[in-house]
Amino acid sequence: MILLGASASRRLYWFLSSPLLRLQNITVFRGSKAALDNLTLEIGLGEHVAILGPNGCGKSTLIKTITRECYPLARPDSSLSILGRETWNVFDLRALLGIVSHDLMNTFTRDLTGREVVLSGFFSSVGVFAHQDVTAAMREQADNALARLEATRLADRLTNEMSSGEARRVLLARALVHNPRALLFDEPGTSLDLFAQHELQLIMRKLAQSGIGIVLVTHHLADIIPEIERVILMRDGRIVADGRKSEILTAERLSALFQLPVSLAERNGYYNLW
Repeated sequence: MILLGASASRRLYWFLSSPLLRLQNITVFRGSKAALDNLTLEIGLGEHVAILGPNGCGKSTLIKTITRECYPLARPDSSLSILGRETWNVFDLRALLGIVSHDLMNTFTRDLTGREVVLSGFFSSVGVFAHQDVTAAMREQADNALARLEATRLADRLTNEMSSGEARRVLLARALVHNPRALLFDEPGTSLDLFAQHELQLIMRKLAQSGIGIVLVTHHLADIIPEIERVILMRDGRIVADGRKSEILTAERLSALFQLPVSLAERNGYYNLW
């Protein structure tokens, strides 16, 4: 049993009680364009949130800002904290966040096995390299993450021999391997067929029901699982609506968001547009 001193206990309570994300007046440029434009947002730890908007609205830039791939302009009236801290060693931070994205899977272009992809999550790297010390405990955790996703059969299969759905399952195991504080999904259904999309939705639902926080960014309304309670709409680098899913997902709001008239239907907690 480990006993913590008073100051260590206070730090632990502060860490556990801090929101996942708190942005205040954040602006991020991608080239000459402000991809995030004076954006203010707070997401609680353990919250299930979807960020919905058309391509180019700033959703992926927001994820890259959280993971420290993009940095905001330094201004006196702006601030950014993740899990209660404004400064992080980027590798320490990424050990607390699980990332699942179509773009990330495309970086694994070498002949890697499913197990090697999962193990790379410990190092925030693309594959496992000779200088990285992979322990027996890491291998066990990697195999456990694959088993959790019913993907043990993919441990020794090369990524270039996997279907898109299988590769996405391995990538999700990579995100889970270090027991992250939250999962960040960036357009996770891209390139998946209908069956693989359904499988991904079932996995996301089980994870949400287990209590882990989920932040989903997407332009596909059907990606939003029933367990997501809060929806944020983004356009042109700004938040245009934020609230309960039932209040935000209306035909009027979504027609304005995507700039075309749409009809909206809901069935068993899922929403679709026509």
